[in-house]
This record gives sequence, C-alpha cells and structure tokens, in this order.
Amino acid sequence: MSPDSSSTSEEASPAAAMPYVQLFTDGACSGNPGPGGWGYILRHPASGKEREGSGGLPETTNNQMELQAVIEGLKALKSRSRVEVVTDSSYVAKGSSEWLPGWKRNGWQRKEGKSFKPVKNVEFWQELDTLLARHQVQFKLIKGHAGHAENERCDELAVAAAAAARR
Repeated sequence: MSPDSSSTSEEASPAAAMPYVQLFTDGACSGNPGPGGWGYILRHPASGKEREGSGGLPETTNNQMELQAVIEGLKALKSRSRVEVVTDSSYVAKGSSEWLPGWKRNGWQRKEGKSFKPVKNVEFWQELDTLLARHQVQFKLIKGHAGHAENERCDELAVAAAAAARR
C-alpha cells in the first residue's frame, strides 16, 4: 500500500454513514532526543468546526512526537470516522500504511539484514494501531515547511509545546 492508501477497520460499518474529518498533524523536537512537542488540527468539513490540540515531553524524539500528534488527534474523535490524516512525516505515513501489517505479523519485529530487531517506538505504534482499527484512515503525505497553512499551524503548536516542555 502507498501512503495515500487507506487502512480500514474489520468492523462492519458503511463508510458513507461515518463522519468525514481531516486531521492535520506535526511533531517537533529541539535536539533528537530532546524536548519535543506535537500539534494537530481536527477539522469537520461538513460543519466547518475545528479543534486544535498540542502537548510535549521534556525528553523525546521527533518521530515519537510525529506519532503522538496522530495518536492524540485520533483519540479526540468521539465516534468512528473516515479520517484523512495529512502529515509531513513519511515515517508515520509509510509506517501506518505499509510497514505496520508486517510488524504485527512478525510479533512487532522488523527485518534488519538477515535477522529481526524490535520495532522502534513500539508503544507508540501499538497505540496507533488500536486507533487505526477504530477508524477508516487514509494518509496524505505532504512536503513540510512548504507553505501548507495547516501544516505550518501544526508546526507552530508543536514548537510552542516543545518550548514549554523544555522549561
């Protein structure tokens, strides 16, 4: 599957009956590892309603914050939804759409050369996997820091949360 493909839940629910939302996300880290933050914008296009969220940790990595942004955005949803996740993280988009099924098949191990190694950030991936199973999710990978208004806003939220976590 490509980053633009969807991951669907096994639960039977007509896709058209589920609300459609857009989830814009970004993560930031000052040093890697170091203080980090995440931010999201959750948008319900039919009503025009939006919600922002952000948070941070004093010691984390950029990849962990990219994952946490998606996790927190999906956790904010009150009901099963069709979700378009817009991210600048190929790690999150490809991991969710391409790598996750193999990791699960291999007991949360990834192939490295001729041997298997534990998946990095496995706790984040396992939590995200649970949330992906609840919703019908499609990932859209965009170029970061390229003038995409929502991505820029999520970056502002994440950087501010990282700065707050540093204090």
